Amino acid sequence: MTMDIHGILKRLPHRYPILMVDRVLELEHGKRIKAIKNVTANEPYFQGHFPQRPVMPGVMMLEALAQAAALLSFDAMDAEPDDKAVYYFAGIDGARFKRPVEPGDQLTLEVVLDRMKSGIFKFSARALVGTELAVEAQLMCTVRRFD
Repeated sequence: MTMDIHGILKRLPHRYPILMVDRVLELEHGKRIKAIKNVTANEPYFQGHFPQRPVMPGVMMLEALAQAAALLSFDAMDAEPDDKAVYYFAGIDGARFKRPVEPGDQLTLEVVLDRMKSGIFKFSARALVGTELAVEAQLMCTVRRFD
């Protein structure tokens, strides 16, 4: 399954400037997702990180992976997000940054669902620029309802 920006906006509560997924290229139900983030020079963090040589902050790369993981989670649960649920990070392990990501790059986000139990999701995630690994990490996320 693929998903354009309109489908993403229906499923994620994030909006500019924090929305970090532009398109879903592949979504294998309950197993894996492949999405893209187009890195553009007009993103607000580039003004200060770093003006002389803009580099995408690692935390923003991890956020992009977490948003792709959220899309995969909602698919795995056969659920649509609503106004009474929030998707949170619960942990990040083994994060490794392998290359700088700069304006003009396109991040390919690849996330695999390793385990889903009692509302806790564990993922293996990585982002590439072309064929080069930019970041990899193990992510743990949860969906919490508030009423």
